[in-house]
Amino acid sequence: MAYLLVAPSLILILLIAIWPVLQSFYYSLFDLRLNNPTKSEVTLTYHLDLEKYLNSYPFLINVLEDEAGKAKGSSAETLNGLIAELKEVDAGIQEDSAVKKQYQQVDDKLTNMEPVSEEVSSVKVDKSDALKLDKTLHKLTAEVKGLKGLKNEEDALGLSSSLNEAVIQPNFIGLEHYKNNLTDKRMWMAIWNTSAFTIVSVFIELVIGLAIAVLINKAFFGRGLVRATILIPWAIPTAVSAKMWQFLYDGQNGVVAHIFEKIGLVDNATDLLTTNLGAMFSIIFTDVWKTTPYMALLLLAGLQTISASFYEAASIDGASKWKQFTTITLPLLKSSILVALLFRTLDAFRVFDLVFVLTGGGPANSTETISILAYKRMFEQTNFGDGSALSVIVFVCVAVISMIFIKFLGRDLLTDR
Repeated sequence: MAYLLVAPSLILILLIAIWPVLQSFYYSLFDLRLNNPTKSEVTLTYHLDLEKYLNSYPFLINVLEDEAGKAKGSSAETLNGLIAELKEVDAGIQEDSAVKKQYQQVDDKLTNMEPVSEEVSSVKVDKSDALKLDKTLHKLTAEVKGLKGLKNEEDALGLSSSLNEAVIQPNFIGLEHYKNNLTDKRMWMAIWNTSAFTIVSVFIELVIGLAIAVLINKAFFGRGLVRATILIPWAIPTAVSAKMWQFLYDGQNGVVAHIFEKIGLVDNATDLLTTNLGAMFSIIFTDVWKTTPYMALLLLAGLQTISASFYEAASIDGASKWKQFTTITLPLLKSSILVALLFRTLDAFRVFDLVFVLTGGGPANSTETISILAYKRMFEQTNFGDGSALSVIVFVCVAVISMIFIKFLGRDLLTDR
């Protein structure tokens, strides 16, 4: 009965959280590239694009036969041998009755200049036939380049290359993407940038957020208005606030940039978005401005669960305000601090929109986070396999962070103690 009651939640978690990760891991096992027609889909077997094959094979045979008819001696023998091998491979491909049927359908459609659907054009072929065709075409390319006096050498090489592209090989590569990424300096630099941003920003947000939470937890005139005002930065969409701060950091017209220059935080107003240290400082400062209210809100909820009687008793015993804070507030706020740190750390480690709008990962990839790198690989380079591998790496890092928090800070939440 208990399992039946929690089953809807488990199914929802499986569909929303676990299934996308499993799907990303599955895609990461393939060399999946949307800009390459032969690798645009997950393929576990050898296939042949009959449309491309029949648009190249007959013309290649005609070119070779024409050259063989004009050639003499060894050149003619070489060309005739290549023609015989190609025809043998073609006959082997058509031995399968299913392949032969689709072969004829595509041939008829091309003859009648009719469009060929992808379902009809793509056909599964034996591995031996596909490898034999590939080997024959490589041999043909080498032999044609070695022959002298061929008038249609470029046509033969072009048709051979097009015919070779008709063979769609399996793009399963196993853990190759993970191996390459774990030895890639750019990925480790992205993880370093992400970790530095996360640690610094979350620490500052915790300190300032706790101070704000303690302040607005006190009873004073206009407290409701102050609480609502403090939450305004957090309520602004991240992309909007990032664009706003981009204008404020502008070296020519940015107000904040010139203020920082006058007070000595930067040597030049243009340094904020054009230097490595300045760009990292900019995104951290913006993130602290935006998400500190969220941290303060979580901690305020924890403060309101602490009974005022503890402070009254401590005050009667002569405890100072600092002593009350360290012996009452912090210990009783531990659970809320854990929740706030966990949420903000996970959110900061997955940062994307703030960096994407504010710096784009620049200058020179100095602010490129792991999420930005995954986006660039997946969408800008259309390398879905490698991008999926990076997404799985982000998930693993987030899972490790969660386990560390639960292990060292969350024991009191999970036990009767």
